[in-house]
Parts: sequence; C-alpha cells; structure tokens
Amino acid sequence: MKKILIVDDESDILLTLGKRLTVAGYSVLTADNGHDAMSLAKSNHPDLIILDIVMPGMEGDEVAGKLKENPQTKNIPVIFLTAILSKSEELGNNHTVADNIVFAKPFEAEELLTEIKTLLCGAATA
Repeated sequence: MKKILIVDDESDILLTLGKRLTVAGYSVLTADNGHDAMSLAKSNHPDLIILDIVMPGMEGDEVAGKLKENPQTKNIPVIFLTAILSKSEELGNNHTVADNIVFAKPFEAEELLTEIKTLLCGAATA
C-alpha cells in the first residue's frame, strides 16, 4: 500500500483529503505544520507528499527544499496545494510551476487523485 503524507494547516483539508485517499486505497499520514512534516517524512518514508505552500512557521516551499537536501527524502515527489493561485488564472486549477505540480484551492479531488496515481505509477516503474 502506497503511503501519502498530507501537510496542511487547515484541519478540514487534512480530514477530507485523508478520508478520500484512504478510500482510494492509500495509507495516509497527516501533519499540520512543516516541522512535523519533516519528522514524519524522515521516519515514515512516504511515497508522496501533498504539501500546502502557505503555513505558519515553516512554509511548504521551505519544507520541500529541506526534503530535497536530505538523501533519505530527496526523491519523494511533492504536490503543492495553495490558496494563493486563483482558478481564474489561465493555467487552470492544476499546473506546473518550476517543475512542481501545484493545485489551487479549492481543487477537484478527482483531478488530484489522477495526478497522484500518475506520480505513483511513474515512481513504481522508475
């Protein structure tokens, strides 16, 4: 069973997305801040991290940078979530920014699940 770490300071996102991923057959870990995310990533080695960009304390881009510097976690794919980007932007609801997959909140759960499956299938064959 593939393991996904969800990191978001919004408890409703953690709960809703966590349930959705569990029903889809994934093992889910959650953290509501960057420091806990770092610990969980190092100790549990998730197959994928879904990471909010804007959080109090350590923001998502800083967490991602630190994960990429660590040999234990550098190859874990990351999907970013953010409320900063707007659905009305020309790029649409999900897109790539500097080689990172970014989903604007609110996002379509089915689109996120499709992206997760794509990333995890690609990781399995790599």
